[in-house]
Amino acid sequence: MSESAQAAVPKESATVILVRSNQAKSWEVFLARRHRDSSFMAEAYVFPGGQVAAADTDAQLNGYISTPDNFNPQALLQDDRLSPEMAQSFFICAIRETFEEAGVLIARTSSGHSIHFDSDQQNVRFTTYRRELNAGRIILQDVARKENLQFPLDALIPYAHWITPEIMPKRFRTFFFLVELPEGQETTTGCSELTDSLWATPGDILKMHYNKEIMLMPPTLKTLDELTAYTNIDALFAAARGRAIYPVMPQPGEQILKLPHDPEYSIEKYKQPARPDEPSRIVMTDGIWKTGFCRNQ
Repeated sequence: MSESAQAAVPKESATVILVRSNQAKSWEVFLARRHRDSSFMAEAYVFPGGQVAAADTDAQLNGYISTPDNFNPQALLQDDRLSPEMAQSFFICAIRETFEEAGVLIARTSSGHSIHFDSDQQNVRFTTYRRELNAGRIILQDVARKENLQFPLDALIPYAHWITPEIMPKRFRTFFFLVELPEGQETTTGCSELTDSLWATPGDILKMHYNKEIMLMPPTLKTLDELTAYTNIDALFAAARGRAIYPVMPQPGEQILKLPHDPEYSIEKYKQPARPDEPSRIVMTDGIWKTGFCRNQ
């Protein structure tokens, strides 16, 4: 980018790390492949997510939100530059996008129970809602009103905050949320943006990527690399609740992306203390992205 060119303003977005326990007493994460014609990350396997919509900021949604009295979305995202309303909209966006892209709705009935799609009638009804949402003919608030639902924002645990580098023409500021698959629901990729999908352990997904069976982009790759540290969902969620969240804007170089904790990262606004035991860069090697360390660490 030339000195005279201005960086594109990042669009607000949210993405969801959807996880579930498996029969092997381990746990798995959900990824879906973006369509080959997508203008962003075409054919990459990604977490469900997308841009914050105007309807996600509508104050009337507050009547359909269920949270503890001490719930503070601004504090949970650890970003005091956000207004409380904007912070809340990231949570709403994450719920909506997970329903639109994966067919999973993080919601509770009026009696406080997680919603189940355990009848043909319910499946047909909510499949119709999902199709209408994707087409822009209804908004999430309409679904909540018709079904008397509440959205439990505290079911989403903030995990990370990534910002696309300034050199890129299309940029996003994305908050990542950790969510457990509700009992009685299954994932389905029924939207035009996504094609195939998979459930697998983080380690197995990384093997598929390194074997060039699937393609992962840097934020997904780094996140999955971090997730391999947890042997069960309880440990994962406990760690996520105490996790420090800060903006991660990679610094591009020659076939390399330096992360804020890399010793050679030089964008002062985002720089973080070095962590020698953690990969601090993402390197393009043999046609794929791989995590790596600074040689000076």
